[in-house]
Amino acid sequence: MSRLLVRASVFLLLGLLQGCALPLLNDRIQSSALSEQLARQTSLGRALGPLEIEHRGKAGIYPIQDPKDAFASRVILLRAAERTIDIQSYLWRNDTTGTLMFNELIKAADRGVRVRLLLDDNGIAGLNNQLNRLDRHPNVEVRLFNPFVIRNPKWLGYFTDFSRVNRRMHNKSFTVDNIVTISGGRNIGDEYFGATDAAVFMDLDMLCVGHVVRAVSRDFDAYWRSDSAYPSAKILLPTEPAILDQIDQSALNFEQTERVMEYQTPVENSVFLRQFMNGTLPLQWTSVRMVSDDPAKGLNTANRENYLVTELRDFIAEPKFSLSVVSPYFVPTERGVAFFSRLAKAGVNVQVLTNSLEATDVAAVHSGYAKTRVELLKAGVKLFELKSAPGAKNSDRGKRNLMIGSSASSLHTKTFAVDGSRVFVGSFNFDPRSVNLNTEMGFLIQSPALAMQIELGFQALPIMAYEVRLDENDALVWIERQAGKEIVHNLEPKATLWRRTAVFFYSLLPINDLL
Repeated sequence: MSRLLVRASVFLLLGLLQGCALPLLNDRIQSSALSEQLARQTSLGRALGPLEIEHRGKAGIYPIQDPKDAFASRVILLRAAERTIDIQSYLWRNDTTGTLMFNELIKAADRGVRVRLLLDDNGIAGLNNQLNRLDRHPNVEVRLFNPFVIRNPKWLGYFTDFSRVNRRMHNKSFTVDNIVTISGGRNIGDEYFGATDAAVFMDLDMLCVGHVVRAVSRDFDAYWRSDSAYPSAKILLPTEPAILDQIDQSALNFEQTERVMEYQTPVENSVFLRQFMNGTLPLQWTSVRMVSDDPAKGLNTANRENYLVTELRDFIAEPKFSLSVVSPYFVPTERGVAFFSRLAKAGVNVQVLTNSLEATDVAAVHSGYAKTRVELLKAGVKLFELKSAPGAKNSDRGKRNLMIGSSASSLHTKTFAVDGSRVFVGSFNFDPRSVNLNTEMGFLIQSPALAMQIELGFQALPIMAYEVRLDENDALVWIERQAGKEIVHNLEPKATLWRRTAVFFYSLLPINDLL
């Protein structure tokens, strides 16, 4: 009898799961980016139009490394928006900066600005009511990429629909009036904007104006219309109107709290803010190309020739002198190890900065990287691993490091420089997940000045990072430099026995393709 009951329960569960299906998309509202003609009639368009004409065929870029500047730049653009706001993000936190940005979106919508928000469904924990609050506004539409059918608990989706929900939208773009865009590695959350006392991710965004903004907008439209983008109202459980009204009131009170005001004060006093507002922000005008995965990659239906990694391989090509890679989750495949090793053996200066075990937020990913270190070092590749809390004072470090700033808890920057002349900045990690599973985007930039900043950043790494080497027995050692002295670690520095054991356990599992 008990066996019959178990079998009946299993069949019932399977029936319920099979009955769960994604909604149809045939009634989605059709929309597209603001036309170039209308974009030029906005205040931003009128202000930047003459510069675009002067530098025809090029894009104006400004790297944003400081986390508070990254927040300020986005808020400035939201407040300057007159016609459209298009935002694409992998993750949006229900925290201080996430809430402040939601409030700014509502204020913009109240002014008549059309807001389109495309979020990956894996990165919206605790946001159902907030997203429903946004989506009920007549000028706002929220869509979710590759949503989970089973909403609670979501993780059941990995058992019922693994091949689809394992593919996530990792792209980030923030575009206003089809005139200015910000894109890079940052998600929306306190740890990305320096608004927390806990771990802070150091990252790099690129603010862009010019023709490349229209390319970003076209790409956003492609994702917005893709077969993976579902209106949130079709996915999320509805929220009672009274609760939404309460959230509206709480949001107004939230901005007056002491913690929020303490954070906003230095943001509003930033040099970046003043330069942006008075038109003196030093833009560099150069050749820039936006590259992105085909959104069909989210359903595993894209042609591999349209994968972003194909564009990156062509861009990197065959470096003659140097290749400097910054990637928080560096997991080179066998093909990647062979490529980096071949370059190093040919005399190219190949150097990589990634997170140390103490600094990484994903130990499983570190296990995939750890297995490649000896082979890379034997080939001549230089490896640096960021400390979780670099101890030198700002004055000891000189100019702010473009890659990791003046201090960092964990690296999140995704960039590389080739031969001191060309640079990539975006969301792409050198790992199998970015290559094969997630959708990614970024900018290919011709800029000796920017490339030089990245390469100079590596020269400052001995203070901020461990250099990984092989000793005379080909065993790994970590070199730490403090006050002019070298300290040699034979085990991964400051990593607990439990953390090292976890990495070893992960390294035994066949999970590399998922990292």
